[in-house]
Amino acid sequence: MKNILFRLVLLVLLGSFCDQLFCQQKITLFGKIQDISTNEGLEFTTVYIPETKYYAESDKNGFYKIEIPYTKNLRLGISRLGFIKIDTIIFNSTPQSSLQLDFNLSPILNREIVIKENALSKGSDIRENAKAFEMLPTVSGNIESVLPSIALGVRSSAGGELSSQYSVRGGSYDENLVFVNDFEIYRPQLIRNGQQEGLSFVNADLIRELSFSSGGFGAKYGDKQSSVLDIKYKIPDSLRASISFSALGLSSHLEGSREIAGRKLRYLFGARYKTNSYLLSSLDVKGEYQPNFIDLQSFITYDITKSLQFSWINNWNKSKFSLIPESSSVAKGSAFLVVKLNTYFEGKEIDEFDQRMTGMGLTYFPKRDKNPYFIKLSSSINQGREAEQFDILGYYRLTEIETGGKDDEGKEVKLWGEGTQHIFARNYLKSFIHQHELRAGLDLDANENSNVDHFIQAGLGFKQDQFNDLLNEWERIDSAGYSLPYDGQTLRLNNVYKATANIRNEKYFAWIQDEIQWIPNREWIIKFIPGIRAHYSSLNQEFFINPRAKIELNPRKNSDNLLLWLSGGMYYQPPFYREMRSPSGVLNTELQSQKSLHAVLGLKKDFLWKKVSNATFRWISELYVKDLWDVASYELENVRIRYSGENNATAYAIGWDNRINGEFVSGAESWVNISFLRTHEKFNNIEHKRHDASIQEGKIVKDVPRPTDQLFSLGLFFQDYLPSNKNCKMHMNTTVATGLPYGFKGANDIFRNEYRFKPYHRVDIGFSYLLWNKNWNSSKPKHILRFTRQTWISAEVYNLLKIKNEASVSWIKSVYNYQFAIPNYLSSRRINIKIRMDF
Repeated sequence: MKNILFRLVLLVLLGSFCDQLFCQQKITLFGKIQDISTNEGLEFTTVYIPETKYYAESDKNGFYKIEIPYTKNLRLGISRLGFIKIDTIIFNSTPQSSLQLDFNLSPILNREIVIKENALSKGSDIRENAKAFEMLPTVSGNIESVLPSIALGVRSSAGGELSSQYSVRGGSYDENLVFVNDFEIYRPQLIRNGQQEGLSFVNADLIRELSFSSGGFGAKYGDKQSSVLDIKYKIPDSLRASISFSALGLSSHLEGSREIAGRKLRYLFGARYKTNSYLLSSLDVKGEYQPNFIDLQSFITYDITKSLQFSWINNWNKSKFSLIPESSSVAKGSAFLVVKLNTYFEGKEIDEFDQRMTGMGLTYFPKRDKNPYFIKLSSSINQGREAEQFDILGYYRLTEIETGGKDDEGKEVKLWGEGTQHIFARNYLKSFIHQHELRAGLDLDANENSNVDHFIQAGLGFKQDQFNDLLNEWERIDSAGYSLPYDGQTLRLNNVYKATANIRNEKYFAWIQDEIQWIPNREWIIKFIPGIRAHYSSLNQEFFINPRAKIELNPRKNSDNLLLWLSGGMYYQPPFYREMRSPSGVLNTELQSQKSLHAVLGLKKDFLWKKVSNATFRWISELYVKDLWDVASYELENVRIRYSGENNATAYAIGWDNRINGEFVSGAESWVNISFLRTHEKFNNIEHKRHDASIQEGKIVKDVPRPTDQLFSLGLFFQDYLPSNKNCKMHMNTTVATGLPYGFKGANDIFRNEYRFKPYHRVDIGFSYLLWNKNWNSSKPKHILRFTRQTWISAEVYNLLKIKNEASVSWIKSVYNYQFAIPNYLSSRRINIKIRMDF
């Protein structure tokens, strides 16, 4: 009995000793804590274990290190005055190990951010800090130009480098949503080519963060079919400014904050001017180009109380394009036949686009440690005035020229056609759009009795669209002394469009979604985001409900480097003004919404590629399929989208998108995008055909390519620097894509989109050098640029390889009744010098 008692006591003591020994096992955590808005390290940030004595503070560069007792599921807190606190759980750590954990903190005064942003939800959306693209060589000067290099499934429009428009997974530009601080952004409707495009709304100098979803987005976003570009502007706490100028224009911005009546006022101001006459001088049409584009905007926030913030955004965008064309000479052909089109012009073109926007928001965000919530009321007004005016007479001569290296190479050997083309337009459009929305969110945190976390959001809104349109456009073609079409009696015009329209459309919408995070066991973290969106339009009296959902799976063993997701749902797009207007100018006010069903399967994987770099790379991949019906078909003419005005087609899109980004060179991040796409359509009550040498009437086909069908595209944004001097950097933007389809003008229904443009490939490269940095004050106290914080100079070469990419074609009929598609080329090689100063 004594032996048994002795053994029991010994067993208890031994167990107690082992338990104490186990508890003394340690784990070391280290890493860096940064301000998400500036990417700068945060000093005096506390890293702690809740309800214990263990804590550490970050140093002046944001680095921390803490040694703590080992536990299987470790709860960790990160807090700093003025920033949103982070409370997270670390799974599957091992004793006697070291673990690197980096964190980004959001300023607590930023009421424009949703109250909770879970890192798990960031996997499928592309999120980038815009500072990385400050030195990117772009012709348009717009941030949208970088999307084909960094976002999944994004392709440049037919306008190429001259345009900021883009296509996502086979959709038109009108299918994309753009938000700036939760305000929806609109664009002019009458623009028909990239030359007329000025500055987009988004000002790159003011951006803090860029978020992009290529499809399968949640119910909280709007009623469009393709993508969401969500921009968040900066939240400044100190006085900063910048100015940059080059041969293509200049931009400047001012930001800061100050105390007024004990409350914080923050402000952002941006001004941009662009003139691309230097660039347009490389086009085939020679003449006097006078493009002038101006954009002014401001964003102001004021903390009325600790829990209530007022925000106000303003924008004025003015574009004026003037052209007095003189001549044009374009050749096209092969080794056996080359034709040349020479044209001499009379007349001029003057286009003006004036867009104004103002928006106000009021956000209530009380400070609560448990179950925080927010309520936000926002209102915006968009007003536009557009004028398209041209009266141009062109005398053209189409000839065959000699080839083959003979002495008379380049001389005319045969006349194929000559005549006169007279185009005239006086088109005017006024728009007035106002939108109001009330949205709210509630965060229901998990507790000791539950492993489920909810973030419920909902919104209710109203929007009214008003348009006043005057269309007066015609074309006259005189060939071989006859005006076409010719009836022998009267002078008839070709393509006559005359119409007036005044419409008003009220739209009501509501939505709700819940972000549910569930930890069912030790193996998985699951996030499920169900949502539903309802919409009603008064003009066509259409009501619909769209369910949408997304599920994310995060294996705990790979919680830092693997994420899987499946998303999709119904995406209906109510008609906007341009979809309702047919090519003749007639409005179809009964046009129904275009409808689609999306499914997206994706993964995100972080991995090491030691043969290339010691840094971590990220691979994001998505497979998608879209089924579309009640489609309003359209034709692409450069960047102009001409809709049929009818729900006359069905379509589909299927594809695979991939992005790899990381530091191919240490300290310089680069992005590579590779996409594959097939998007086809079928017109209702039309039997599509393809020309076939063996079948005289043509071969019947099931469907035909849509105007945006592009099998392959590659986007590359690469950065490098001199190993001996990191202040000398290189930035290269490369795009390669297969050609877009097109067909005969005016006869593109049965034999639809049978031809394709040449593949698009372009390389823009920039070399930048840091002239001054404020950290050099002690070594260079008398430097001429010491009044700036930093100064860069860069030399940019656009279209480095001098490739003649095609934007559109002009159809010229010969005297033998044969039509030639003569390409309209985009810009050639140009060199630009740019200087940027930050204060």
